Amino acid sequence: MRLLRSTDLALRMLMRLAVMDAPSPTTREVAEDMEVPYTHAAKVVAELQHLGLVAARRGRGGGLTLTEEGRSASVGAIVRHFEGDGDVVECEGDTPCPLNSGCRLRGALRRAQEAFYASLDPLTMRDVVAAPTGPLLLQITGRG
Repeated sequence: MRLLRSTDLALRMLMRLAVMDAPSPTTREVAEDMEVPYTHAAKVVAELQHLGLVAARRGRGGGLTLTEEGRSASVGAIVRHFEGDGDVVECEGDTPCPLNSGCRLRGALRRAQEAFYASLDPLTMRDVVAAPTGPLLLQITGRG
């Protein structure tokens, strides 16, 4: 299974914010640090704000901070949100699969997908930035 680009970016943003202290980075700074287009980063930040995981302040002294809810958020829940409810494979496209009514693979893939999410459910952002990851992130970002 391959994560969507927005899911990957959301997780990496949250991890970086989890280890950063003042000054809070701006969306533009995070986009530059992560070498992603600003517009894509801004969309992900907006969704993270909507979820209550990130707080953003505008103007002088502004920037992004991880909320307490963001620190304790389940990685599985975050991935589910960004990935959506879709199946691993597309069986209903323009040309539906002729095996659709009797296919056992689709169910097996759905169960595997749920097992993947379930394995991420107990992990929080706090967990994934525990040592040695957190100190390494600080070195990479050059902020802290």
